[in-house]
Amino acid sequence: MNRQAQAAVLFLLGAALLHAGTTDLYLRYVKAGLRPLLLASGAVLIVTALATAWYARRAGGTARTGHAHPEPRISWLLLLPLLALILIAPPALGSYSALRSGTALQKPYAYGTLPTGTPVPLSVVDYASRAAYDHGRSLHGRPVRVTGFLALDHAGAPYLVRMALNCCAADAQPVKIALTGELPPVLRPDAWLEVTGTYRPGTLRDPVDDGPIPYLEVTSAKPVPVPHDPYDETWNN
Repeated sequence: MNRQAQAAVLFLLGAALLHAGTTDLYLRYVKAGLRPLLLASGAVLIVTALATAWYARRAGGTARTGHAHPEPRISWLLLLPLLALILIAPPALGSYSALRSGTALQKPYAYGTLPTGTPVPLSVVDYASRAAYDHGRSLHGRPVRVTGFLALDHAGAPYLVRMALNCCAADAQPVKIALTGELPPVLRPDAWLEVTGTYRPGTLRDPVDDGPIPYLEVTSAKPVPVPHDPYDETWNN
């Protein structure tokens, strides 16, 4: 692969990163807070590609007078990950990954004031941490509304799940809520639900890592589209 080809690959990779960073595609790979770094990386790659092409053009005359060496064709395989990035948007991690990973729930240093409204809108992480580690003190008598995707264990028990990120999808880990009460008659894994319910005391132990999984007593549930950002970042903010 000569310098001009290298410049073309760098330019395409930079353009792909800029495309991902200016659309929702990047949310399938990294957390939302890394968007500025992704855009900066794309810009740097494009500038590098232009500089490489300019250098190759200037050095072209000298290169033609020397002895040319054939480039290994296998190097063009470097284009395959680039084409995958451009052409294929991977789905967000779902129930298959959630059931094979232990809960990532961690005890927070403090609990913020509950949002206003009835029912109270909470993330899966916020509800689970209050229910598991604060014993639901702030949740008593407050209906809550939580959104996540469904996971069913080998016995058919339902969980509402959100995958939490530290950095990117590669390190995503699930936070799980065990659902009881008024559930839909048909439960489909990976379906997204908006669940309204109340705190129920007690926890399960995750069979993967023995972490706590709190209960939520469901009063109503309805299907919702996959959210703009399918991952939950609130656990490490």
